[in-house]
Formats: sequence, C-alpha cells, structure tokens
Amino acid sequence: MKTRRRYFGGGAEAQDFWPSFTDVMSTLALILFFLMLLAYVQNIIYGNNLEHAKQQLEISRANITSAERELRFIKLEIDKTRVALALSEQEIENQKEIISMSNEELQSLRVRLQSIAFLRLDILEKVKASVEQELGRYNDKGQELVSIGDNANIIINENLVFAYNSYKLKPEAKELLTQLSKAFERVLENTEIRESIDAISIDGHADSLGNSDYNRELSARRATEVVNYMFSVNPNLEFKFGEYFAANGFSEFRPISTGSDEDSRAANRRIEISIIVKDSNVQKVIDKYLDETKGILESR
Repeated sequence: MKTRRRYFGGGAEAQDFWPSFTDVMSTLALILFFLMLLAYVQNIIYGNNLEHAKQQLEISRANITSAERELRFIKLEIDKTRVALALSEQEIENQKEIISMSNEELQSLRVRLQSIAFLRLDILEKVKASVEQELGRYNDKGQELVSIGDNANIIINENLVFAYNSYKLKPEAKELLTQLSKAFERVLENTEIRESIDAISIDGHADSLGNSDYNRELSARRATEVVNYMFSVNPNLEFKFGEYFAANGFSEFRPISTGSDEDSRAANRRIEISIIVKDSNVQKVIDKYLDETKGILESR
C-alpha cells in the first residue's frame, strides 16, 4: 500500500513540473517574439533613417551640383568681366591715341587757317609800309595817314580825303590814293598772293547824324570815288586787276566807336580797305584736314 502512494505521489510531482516548463517556454517564446518585434521595429526605423539619409544625401549632392554650376557661372562671368575690362582698357588707350592725333590735326588745321588770316594782315601791312615809305607815317598835321584796325583792315580817316558831308576828294588826298594804287598793284603782281585773294573791298562809313538813306548814299559815293581815282591815276591797276576791287557803303551801321561826342563820330567817318580771302582756299585747307583725319574719324 505504501508503494502505491509513492507512485501516485510521484505522479503528482511530475504533473507539477510540466506546467512550470510550459510557462518557461511561453515566456521564452514571448521574449523571442518581443525581440523579433524589436528587431523588426528597429529595422523599420533604421530603414526609414537610411532612406531619409539617402534623401538628404541626394539633396546635398543636388545642392553641391547647383553650387558648382553657379561657381562655374560666376567664374565665367569673372572671366568675361576680365576680358571686357582688358578690352575697355585697350579701347581707352585707343581713344587716347585718337584724341592725341585729333588734337595734333586740329592744331595743324588751326595753324593753316591762321596762316590764311595772317595773309590778309600781311598784304595790308605791305600796302601800309609802301605808303609810309613814300609819304611818311603822318601828314603835316600829325595825323596818321593809314592805320591797321582791330579787324585787320586799313583805315583812312575821313578828314584826310573828304571834307565834311562831301564825297569830293581833297587835293591832299590824291597823293595818298596814288601811293595806295601803286602799292596794291605791286602786291597783286605776286601770283601766289593774288590767287588767295577773292576781292579788295573799299568800304565807306558815315556817322549816325542824319538819316540812314543819305548816309548810305554818302558812304557809297565816297568808296566809289576812292576806287575810281585809284584807277584813273593808275590805269594798269584797273586793266590788270580791276576785277578784284569793289566799293561798298555801310552808312552808320558799322561804327568803330560807340560814343556820341564829335571825336567818336569823326572816328566813325572813315574809309576802310579790307582783303577778302577766297573761300575756296579755306575750304581746301578744311578738305585736306578731313582727308588726313578720315581714318581717325571713322575709327571712333
């Protein structure tokens, strides 16, 4: 009987053991499940992080590529700017050279035009010197026979050749006009000088007293009287060079003194002799200048 109780007692102990083992296995299975779940979750999280990292890497690569393109563009613009700057500096140097050459050419033109202007003065200076050589510089009253005005014209005061309000020559004026006619003939004999002259203008001027119509007629008659007398006393002058002489009357409209006193009016009553240089000569100088500077002007 005792033996049987031990048998059943042993069976009870075996039954108590198996539930405990099952619990352990369940616990282990649960732990393994949680571990697998944790690993799965970690894989998901890692995969997401990896995908995010890949995306960030792609974004960074794209940004780097864009930055590299911008850098290349900036370098290209810098190179273009350097080239443009070099060209600008060269253009500045070219312009400086052009300006320098233009200034030289303009100075040359100025010299040539001045030589033409000086030609007028030189002719009248020769005429004046010729008269003074024969008659002296002053008359017996201490009056200068001929003078060169600020406008580079010969000026003969009225009282040397005409009485007041008259166009008839004074006797003492005839000697002066005779010498003038000879002097002009000698000057015009020079072919080079003659080819530069368009006209020799004898101009009569009156003061502001009286009306302008009368003064115009008086000044014109005085100029005509001077020309006619020079031709009459020196026929060669008219025969050879008559085409160069012209008589004009300017009335009171070109005064050399603006005063209203008698001295001012007396200064305005005068005969002026001017040399008119041919426009073609001036034009030739200008045309020559334009031809010489054509390349310079076209390069601007």
